[in-house]
Amino acid sequence: MKFSLFYEMQISDPTPETQAQIFHDCVEQARLADELGYWCIWAVEHHGLYEYSHSSAPEIFLAFVAAQTKRIRIGHGVSLLPHRYNHPIRIAERVATLDILSRGRVNWGTGKSATPVEQGAFEIDPATLNDQWREAVEMIPKMWNSEVYSHQGRFYNIPPTYIIPKPVQKPHPPMFAACSKPELAVAAGKLGLGVLNLAMYHDELLGNRVRQYRAAIAEAVPVGLFINNHFSCNPASLILKDDNRACRYGLRGANFFLKSMIHYFATKERPLGRIDSVSRDFPPDEQIAQFKRYRNTPRSQLSSIIGDPQCARETVQRFIDVGVDELILVMQTGTVPHEIVMESIRTFGEEVIPYFATNGAYMPIVAPDPLTSQPVDTALSVAF
Repeated sequence: MKFSLFYEMQISDPTPETQAQIFHDCVEQARLADELGYWCIWAVEHHGLYEYSHSSAPEIFLAFVAAQTKRIRIGHGVSLLPHRYNHPIRIAERVATLDILSRGRVNWGTGKSATPVEQGAFEIDPATLNDQWREAVEMIPKMWNSEVYSHQGRFYNIPPTYIIPKPVQKPHPPMFAACSKPELAVAAGKLGLGVLNLAMYHDELLGNRVRQYRAAIAEAVPVGLFINNHFSCNPASLILKDDNRACRYGLRGANFFLKSMIHYFATKERPLGRIDSVSRDFPPDEQIAQFKRYRNTPRSQLSSIIGDPQCARETVQRFIDVGVDELILVMQTGTVPHEIVMESIRTFGEEVIPYFATNGAYMPIVAPDPLTSQPVDTALSVAF
């Protein structure tokens, strides 16, 4: 099991000052995660999703993180591939440059974005969304491994061109796809891609989904130059030594994360402005008590990791038991203060990650840095 952090850059009731501060806070959180042995920092690309996600230029944030960290991997979770969002040449160039500057630490996730807000702003045709993604995701690894690249397809016609620079990782950075539905994970597996999944399932259902993915990837015809057999989940998380305090802040944050996601993704409308349907209040004591009674029981979903370290270890073990490879923890949510997120990152890093390292569930693989020959944590366990 690998443990990572997930960034939407969420802000409740943003002001110009808090919108600027959130980026500096997230960089500070990433530096701490690097020191504590987390595996990766994943940052989304979204546009116009007010309060839910202010991460519209992840390539800049991730480059800033790479410059201030030493070993943690740098993850695009994800780059939007439909062509009005990003031309594939530009993605190939940016990811390769980041891989060079981070000394081979990039994980590259791909996606489409299903929100009417983004599709409308960029004049995306929903009917061709998947086809645009598919053509681009096949093109980019070829760009990285061709001296001169050319392409003729449905959406792109590229004359012979040098696509430079090339990434440090050979043959290219590990490739992933965002998967919000079970059939998407199977489709990604057939293409040899690692998958980035929502965490909202009971144990048996999530286990079945993992098995379906493994079966698909066993017969993969990869779009890249290797198969990336990797299944991840992104549970809303908050881990503090005081269990009641963790539940109080964690449930409020998880509620903001989930309901603001639904606000943008589960509608055909184009909502604008403050998300009034999301409560900013702490949950009542009875809700906290009920959550404590049912978490880590057969009736509870694998959707969050909230509580003290002992509770967190129990929940992590459930994810391990159903075959998940990586937990991408959503600690930074719109209603959790920066100092609480920092406390949670430290508590989990000091009291949960080492437990699984000593039990063999999490152990970084060390290999030579491709530029300096110094040991660094790599994606070898993911890529091969």
